[in-house]
Amino acid sequence: MSKTKVTAANQEQRAAWLDGRLPEVERVRPGLWSIPVPIPINPLRYVLVYALEVPGGVVIIDAGWNTDEAFDALAAGLGVAGYAITDVKAVLVTHIHPDHYGLAGRIRETSGAWIGLHPADARLVHDRYDDSAIEALMLRERSLLLRSGVPEMTAQELAGASMMIRQFVTMAAPDRLIEDGDRLDLPGWDLRAIWTPGHSPGHLCFVEPGRRVLFSGDHVLARITPMVAVHPQSGPNPLADYLDALRAVGKLDVDEVLPAHEFRFLELGERVDYVIGHHEERLAEVEQAVTAVPGSTCWDIARQLRWSRAWDAIPPHMRRAANNEALAHLVWLEARGTVSRVAGEPERWYPAES
Repeated sequence: MSKTKVTAANQEQRAAWLDGRLPEVERVRPGLWSIPVPIPINPLRYVLVYALEVPGGVVIIDAGWNTDEAFDALAAGLGVAGYAITDVKAVLVTHIHPDHYGLAGRIRETSGAWIGLHPADARLVHDRYDDSAIEALMLRERSLLLRSGVPEMTAQELAGASMMIRQFVTMAAPDRLIEDGDRLDLPGWDLRAIWTPGHSPGHLCFVEPGRRVLFSGDHVLARITPMVAVHPQSGPNPLADYLDALRAVGKLDVDEVLPAHEFRFLELGERVDYVIGHHEERLAEVEQAVTAVPGSTCWDIARQLRWSRAWDAIPPHMRRAANNEALAHLVWLEARGTVSRVAGEPERWYPAES
């Protein structure tokens, strides 16, 4: 499937992404700013934090990783807009991955801002980021990997492969829970929350109908597709959840999409259609792999799929993600009734009996 080419809303921002540069702080609309905040040791390089002007300060959508570099970049970006960290009134977190949620607690400590999360992600904070709970979460991940057919020593390694990124998060319980359809009480804004599970169980987008813009978080991006995977904190069928949410978002009547990474773009509907098509192609590829070798494990299948690089070149934490993405597609095929699994350690996958 050929890649759809969306139109960048700002060609210089797109050029910065393609050139590996940090884009400029930008006034997107009157009262709306885009602030790139660097992400360490990550190919995404930065998260785009959006600052919405309200009386006496700003409300920001997402925050960045908890590093001094990120904190300073956010402070400098707010300075360009005429504000300081102490002027932040609220942090609306699209989801609890470190590059979106990690700095929220530090901002609250500095400014007194309230933090908002969807309840489904709020329920995951303790198990993911509290030191007393992380070992139990790793054991659940290891168990999932063993059921997937990952060799025992490799499963042990992969279960802890993302431990290093926990240092970039200040654990912070939300002050407010944001439900699907909530209208945020922000003077001068008609901001509405849309629950878009899949990439994370509580992922939120925000639409502003009057300004005809969608703040899409990681749900819809200009060039890449977000990871949708089965893992210990996911829903039972995250790919089905994601595709349903994607179709709903694709019906919105907006002029511009403001994502958390890459660059702003125009064609929401076309991009949604492409991403749905991408997953349909991947589902067909996974089903074909099961048909070709009945009794395969998820790990067997993941190693055969087409990735952006050769399997041997994929770092450990990304191999875990690849396995869990493959599992999400297997689970969705199982729900469709085209494949079935035999329980055990490992689980084995077969074409469904006709």
